[in-house]
Amino acid sequence: MRSMLFCGVAAAALSSAACADVVISFSNFSATGFQFSQFAAAGTLVGNLSGVTVNATLVASTAFTYADDLCVYVDVLPLSTLGMVQIGGFSNLGAQQRYFWPTGASDAIGTTVTGTAMFTTVCDMSTPNLAIWMGNGYGAAGTSGTWSGTVTLIGVTLIPTPGAIALVVLAGFVAGRRR
Repeated sequence: MRSMLFCGVAAAALSSAACADVVISFSNFSATGFQFSQFAAAGTLVGNLSGVTVNATLVASTAFTYADDLCVYVDVLPLSTLGMVQIGGFSNLGAQQRYFWPTGASDAIGTTVTGTAMFTTVCDMSTPNLAIWMGNGYGAAGTSGTWSGTVTLIGVTLIPTPGAIALVVLAGFVAGRRR
């Protein structure tokens, strides 16, 4: 009985975890000019996104893509210009808020892009269809870049999937049966 109570408490704690930061790790992430990939789908994060930290290295570059052209973009689906936030990238996507990385202004292989952009206005991740994208923020024709590193989304946490909660509960049942 105590195991089942613990499982219920653990599941409740897991589902109502305080907002922390979400770290997105990537290796050899490649994007041509203005090509973006969704890194956090709509409805997968909870909390107020208040900033983004980057720590990445430019692994390859074509046609003057700089390390700081690695761009994090916050927008509602479908992806478009005039989003909520753009961090990084030479070309302006017309976001409501725009920030630049403090380092990485070179296309030399091995250049690092590091820094934190804290937003003037936070992004409420409960906004319907709000997603996080990452890509090449240099939109000139024929450009491409490849990066490896991490991006940290500040002030948000992943919403636990029903499967993760079920595993916690199942582990409690198994532990209770062995006693």
